[in-house]
Amino acid sequence: MRGRRLATTEELVAIVSPAEESEAAVQRLETWADDNGLGLQTVDVGDDIDDVYAPDSETLGVTVGGDGTFLEGIKQFSPRNVPILGVNTGTLAFLVRVDVDDLEAALTEVVQGRATIDERQQVAVEANGLEATGINDVMVKNVRPENPIDRKITKLDVFADGQYVGEYDGTGLAIATPTGSTGISLSANGPVHNPTNNSCLQIVPLHTHRMGVRPLIVSENTEIRIVCSEETDLLVDGGRFHEQLETDDVITVTGAKSTANVVRTSYDDDFFTAISELLGWGARDTAGKSIPPTISSESEPDSFEERACELAKEAVRSVRNPLRNLHGKVEKERYKTDASDVITEADYLSENIITTAIENEYPAHTILTEEGVHTETGSEYTWLIDPLDGTGNYANGNPNYAVSLALLENDEPIVGVVYAPETDELWSAIAGEGAYKNGVPVTVTDRNALEESMLMSGYDPEGTFLSYFYDGTRGVRRLGSAALHLCYLANGSADAVWEYDTYPWDVAAGIVIAREAGASVTDSSGTPFEVYGEKDRQELVASNGHIHDDLTTRLRDNEHLYNTVDN
Repeated sequence: MRGRRLATTEELVAIVSPAEESEAAVQRLETWADDNGLGLQTVDVGDDIDDVYAPDSETLGVTVGGDGTFLEGIKQFSPRNVPILGVNTGTLAFLVRVDVDDLEAALTEVVQGRATIDERQQVAVEANGLEATGINDVMVKNVRPENPIDRKITKLDVFADGQYVGEYDGTGLAIATPTGSTGISLSANGPVHNPTNNSCLQIVPLHTHRMGVRPLIVSENTEIRIVCSEETDLLVDGGRFHEQLETDDVITVTGAKSTANVVRTSYDDDFFTAISELLGWGARDTAGKSIPPTISSESEPDSFEERACELAKEAVRSVRNPLRNLHGKVEKERYKTDASDVITEADYLSENIITTAIENEYPAHTILTEEGVHTETGSEYTWLIDPLDGTGNYANGNPNYAVSLALLENDEPIVGVVYAPETDELWSAIAGEGAYKNGVPVTVTDRNALEESMLMSGYDPEGTFLSYFYDGTRGVRRLGSAALHLCYLANGSADAVWEYDTYPWDVAAGIVIAREAGASVTDSSGTPFEVYGEKDRQELVASNGHIHDDLTTRLRDNEHLYNTVDN
């Protein structure tokens, strides 16, 4: 999940600890929410949020308290895929890093879409009817004996994906996530993991009776099965879920399917500062020396076009989760002109996230979307958005759909970004600076014979393009997304593209990407394609350049392929 989506926040739901300091923080939170036109609901820690949570609203979860309150927030917000921001009114807090003094500034940064979201790996556990999820750890330990001289250890047989790991002899085991690596796991001499977008599980012995038994790290997809040799206590996240197990009971632990979405702002300490200040990490004990300057592997964008391109990338990536969550499950549909032109609630959700991100960054720019004028400012810069190209595919569960976003300067596309949420492929280009797919440069093919080329076509009402070119080439493919057709041409997955008719939002971003990859983009007469041409709906011919003359000549010789395009 991307921070730009947070700019569409409509409602805050706060879980509040009973600490005296929390009352003053809530009052400040209420004032800030009112000043910013946002709804606010509060519940006491331990109470369920069902009565105040609106699933159809873009919600930000807030906890006011310490790490314990934050863990309660994770327990309630994560299953609902709600991002969570922690405000610290406790004492020592590791998960919660926003100080009360920074409450308003941090929240403002969040709703401006300038915060980031850490996707934290969670752990899922099943045992004896219990099904639970935690962000820190699952602890399996001996039951405290009533008589202090009775047995205080337990034996646990452990399997990983069906393979026998061994017998653990001691007070128990901790199965920890990267977030939980700084708690019980660290106390038992386990390694510390940077938890940001990191996925794995640790199997950590507690008070082991064998010096050679060390912590193990396995993938988050590993199914860990623990067989109890006697009565055992099972605790998730320090006892927020608890179950007492009998002899031969089996515990199954693996990485949870859902992540916890933790909001981070510039007012938070970074992870390494946090472990230094809170855990006394020795590598930062510089004995008065200044911290060296930051070394970054990526240079900061320094031109207007580079900054605009980075914004576009962030904006389209922000719609990945909401679009994938609704993909193939669309319940609300209506039609524009006919049943093949479906608009879904996903269109509007995607559009809202993207336009909000642009408005926050470039309020003076004009914004046009597939559904019409969103913002008209008279600026020389216009953002052209197709929030869901390939809607018919999307509504039917087909993965061939994309989000297309272009920036035009005086009607000429200068930045293009196309994102395919299902495959996580992102194409981008700035005029004059080359084309990229997921940050790697791409170029068109060098085939120079039409007979050896793979073609792609858009809407072909009579099937004439398909019938004419299919046998004379290596085939014709149709994905149902003009933006993807142009991107596949750009990265060499096709040699040419023909579109019977296009709208500006269909192709503006793809044209920048294709041209920067070396493609020729014209109409069938060979005239350079203009996003805003004389026709409202325009034919488009794009190729690797080598076969372009041959392709357009054959199209002109068979005008019935395109001469019915609407003027």
